[in-house]
Amino acid sequence: MCACDHDMRFAYVHSTWEGSGNDSRVFEKAIKDPKHGFPWPLEGSSYLVDSGYPIGASFLPPHKATRYHAQEFRRSSRQPRLGKELFNYRHSLLRMVIERAFEVLKARFPILSCTTKYKQYRQRLVVFACCALHNFIRINNRRDVMFNTWENLDIDRDDIQTGNNEGSLESSASVERRHVREMSDAAKRAMGEFRNDMIDRMWEEYVQHLG
Repeated sequence: MCACDHDMRFAYVHSTWEGSGNDSRVFEKAIKDPKHGFPWPLEGSSYLVDSGYPIGASFLPPHKATRYHAQEFRRSSRQPRLGKELFNYRHSLLRMVIERAFEVLKARFPILSCTTKYKQYRQRLVVFACCALHNFIRINNRRDVMFNTWENLDIDRDDIQTGNNEGSLESSASVERRHVREMSDAAKRAMGEFRNDMIDRMWEEYVQHLG
């Protein structure tokens, strides 16, 4: 499980899961145990996550059972007809950055497709090393061909609003309190209400712009 910033740099890499597991199980383990060093976002900020992750005070997923991927809208040449569709469309545009980061990572480091020949404890180290080198190249070589190739793919940049979402490591007690709060029904309801309010405002501005 990885998180990245808007510049395709990995901000967090969790590579300690043995065997297969769904997104929510890996997510739960990563955020619950402080030894994994999950970087919680600052208060008032949140991670954009896909529909496989739960909604919470710091995690904003798309609306389920609603058209989501930007490619779906392009293939049908269809504009969003509802607020939920518009929200999911823009959510998808922003989340493309993680897909592009992974595409650059896999293209640059073919070793990631054959780590099974290494012992398990080395496999996770290979993943960490590749992600660290990925970030180093991004920071120090803005002309890198692979990054530029994926960064310059056609997307609707006018529909994207970016922000700074830096996290910080917390103590074990703080992590436990944060985890309990994130998973509470109250936190989920609050984020759901926040998302609905965002959808209403986003749709109102969109309709006014069309008019």
